[in-house]
Amino acid sequence: MRGGGLRAYALLYLLFLYAPILLLPIFAFNSGTIIAFPLQGLTSQWFEQMWGNATLRRALGNSLTIALSSAVLATCLAIFAARASTRYRFPGKGGALGLIMLPLILPEIIVGISLLVVLLAAGVQLSILTVIIGHTLICMPYAVAIMTTAFSSLDKSLEEAAYDLGETKWSAFRLVILPLVMPGIISAMLMSFTISLDEFIIAFFLAGNEPTLPTYIFSQLRFPKSIPMIMALGTVLVMMSILLLAVAEYFRRRGAARTGQSSSGGLL
Repeated sequence: MRGGGLRAYALLYLLFLYAPILLLPIFAFNSGTIIAFPLQGLTSQWFEQMWGNATLRRALGNSLTIALSSAVLATCLAIFAARASTRYRFPGKGGALGLIMLPLILPEIIVGISLLVVLLAAGVQLSILTVIIGHTLICMPYAVAIMTTAFSSLDKSLEEAAYDLGETKWSAFRLVILPLVMPGIISAMLMSFTISLDEFIIAFFLAGNEPTLPTYIFSQLRFPKSIPMIMALGTVLVMMSILLLAVAEYFRRRGAARTGQSSSGGLL
């Protein structure tokens, strides 16, 4: 009886959590402009209208540029931070890692307002670059968590063996360490890309006159006739997010399995 109650609770919880997402594709193919049952018919015109919208394409291009740049920057910085935290001991290590992970617990609206005040006080003009700075900041904790796991699972004897064979620290890192943690790097980049692509609050404060995809969607919610197109866009975004997260999880598991095999199998 307990097991049945727990399964029912889990099912109701998942239904409550994902039912709105499941409704997106249903209304995206509805020919009516009113989001309500019963459906009036099936159509793909909202997807055609979505691809023909010049402002939307500009917002999508901005979001892809921001997401790609933020993912690369956050992952590169995370490699250095994770390498330092797992390989070396130094004063203030715990405090430095705590500051890096702080955006995980800070409300994004506080981070956005703080960055806005600092950037305006420094005379920096709001643009795509300022959004990239903000998104790199909030993506860093996720990338560091993934890269720390990847570096922690490595066998130190592999690096020591490379030194014994005459490699320098840089060449050992480039030829031995990086290939082993490459699945973690790809996973961190994909995770950061997805987070940046979907982020709204910081983009709302720091984008200036440049639209991003989330801010464009928010601006269109005031117009009832645009809602079906937004449903179509939401369907595409959900599918993209699921695909990217699935790929990131695949590379994360592949990296864990790979390092585990290396640890147990030695140099061979």
